[in-house]
Amino acid sequence: MDKKNALKVENLTKIYSKKSSNEIVALNNLNLEVKEGDIFGLLGPNGAGKSTLIKTLLGLAALTEGQARILDYNVTPKNYRLIRRNIGYMPEDDCFIEGIAGVEMVQLAAQLTGYPPLHSLQRAHEVLDFCGTGQERYRQVETYSTGMRQKLKFAQAIVHSPQLLILDEPTSGLDPEERLAMLKRIKLLGERTDMSVIICTHILKDVQEICDHAVVLVDGTIPVVETVENLQRPRTPSYQVRVTGDSAAFVELARQNNINSSVNAVGVITLESQLGLEESEIWRWAVEAQVGIQSVVPAKVSMEDVFVQIVQGSANGN
Repeated sequence: MDKKNALKVENLTKIYSKKSSNEIVALNNLNLEVKEGDIFGLLGPNGAGKSTLIKTLLGLAALTEGQARILDYNVTPKNYRLIRRNIGYMPEDDCFIEGIAGVEMVQLAAQLTGYPPLHSLQRAHEVLDFCGTGQERYRQVETYSTGMRQKLKFAQAIVHSPQLLILDEPTSGLDPEERLAMLKRIKLLGERTDMSVIICTHILKDVQEICDHAVVLVDGTIPVVETVENLQRPRTPSYQVRVTGDSAAFVELARQNNINSSVNAVGVITLESQLGLEESEIWRWAVEAQVGIQSVVPAKVSMEDVFVQIVQGSANGN
């Protein structure tokens, strides 16, 4: 059964100062579909149009041409209120009210989406528990660390169980442990609730770890929408191998069979061939070289390399 669209954008264009001689085309003829339960990474260099796209979807900036549809609603002024009740948004910048506790901020967010006071408080505690917030929830928000502020913004975004969640730099400023915990929560939401998620981030490793798809914006256009798996697939057959024993003998055997090889700082051998490479050949060379195989996995291109290739290709007109 085909999944429904959580978001569909068709020929969307946003032009600033359209009546003046200095028009700025922020978004140019965008087309994009996000299905229920998908986790999309929204990538692009500074000034590419990511913020404008988010503002347009939230009804904070009117589109100039084309259309956007979120769930069952066209993104038009008459539907803004309905859309905002079904969409969660975590902004990059803080937007707290000083002098009130974190749990009160989340309760307020719940009430703004229709929860009655008593139920809103209960729901606030539920999502703060999910976010790993303990007694800190009773402290005033201006005393919070960066990690606590990110948790609080995330809790506000999900308190009303939205069907579409937009997160702007959700792991910015987090230490490694907090970053992994945040990514795990996002992944769990997609798996447990069919919530669709769009993550706008400069941390490409986040996209690599939890996103199903990536969309790249460059100069207001979308040159690439693809699964992360396909984006990371090397153009030529490649494997990463860990061996025990005389790795030099193993690498020499691979070279004799016209296989390019490299060894990184921790001893992982990358094998690559323009002519094709089968895993069975790697095992055969290991037997001949009398080395043990610890692991053999298909090599992946890093999202950093993918991003640079796409941006540079767009700049060169490819």
